[in-house]
Amino acid sequence: MEAVGGRTGPVVIVTGPTASGKSSLALRLAEAFDGVVINADSMQVYRELAILTARPDLTAMRLVPHRLYGALPGGERCSAGRWRVMALAEIAAAHADGKLPIVAGGTGLYLRALVEGLSPAPEVPEAARAEAKALHGDLGGVKFHALLAARDPVMAARLHPNDTQRLLRAWEVMAASGRSLAEWQSLGQAGGGGAELAQSQALRVFWLIGQPARRELYAACDARFLTMIQGGALDEVRALNTLVLDPALPIMKALGVRELSAHLSGELSLEDAVTKAQQATRNYAKRQMTWMRTQLPSLARDPAMRFEQLSESLRASIFSEIRRFLLTG
Repeated sequence: MEAVGGRTGPVVIVTGPTASGKSSLALRLAEAFDGVVINADSMQVYRELAILTARPDLTAMRLVPHRLYGALPGGERCSAGRWRVMALAEIAAAHADGKLPIVAGGTGLYLRALVEGLSPAPEVPEAARAEAKALHGDLGGVKFHALLAARDPVMAARLHPNDTQRLLRAWEVMAASGRSLAEWQSLGQAGGGGAELAQSQALRVFWLIGQPARRELYAACDARFLTMIQGGALDEVRALNTLVLDPALPIMKALGVRELSAHLSGELSLEDAVTKAQQATRNYAKRQMTWMRTQLPSLARDPAMRFEQLSESLRASIFSEIRRFLLTG
């Protein structure tokens, strides 16, 4: 699709917390509007965990094109910047084929990178990364977070003590540059980022935002994890562990990996492992809902619809609004 008035062709973003029905809605939209579903989930991008990350199954993938699902081996890191480059390429390819790109996922950092672009950031020497990792290992998340707060109170206020990856990133940037990561990010928001930022700003987006009631969402999280166990998640984690990957890699932090690994090593009963994994999933869903309540409004400036629970009548309303969006481009 050609750019109109300086903007690219349309993009639909389907987001919401885990287990809120994003994948099924994206599939229905792709069927209805000749679309391509593009993954925006930071764990579904890895090849080895199809079951445990609730990746769309083969039936769904045969019905409509799905992109960036299982695209990378677990031994690699997929940063927001790397994903953004891949996602923009898939969006451009969909437009070139006359198809509607439907970006589906709940990783807020990915969505922000796609819509706002990436701010400039300093190169971080490997020694600084190793030092930060060692310090975190010695102190633990809570004490490391407190130490970061003394050096970079702005970033510390934004991060949870359990958010290891982003805590390390904030520490590394401060150590390497003497400036807060928040300062670097503000440079991008103030107009930095060059052509890549302009490409993001050119996207014409319709947002679909799932906001289910907490009780129903938590029940869905619990039920889905049991379905994963029945579907072979334990064997999937067993196979992952045979790769002997660095525990610091993102894939090793996927929901359920730590708990099921503890069961496989004899540290937990399967019942306890499932209970702990369900709790971790609910905690993650809660953090996603907080992000969507506090951060998403600044991103979703384009047409948007929010919904609690999908129904046939609501789907009809969503389809009607998307048709209007496509016609007014």
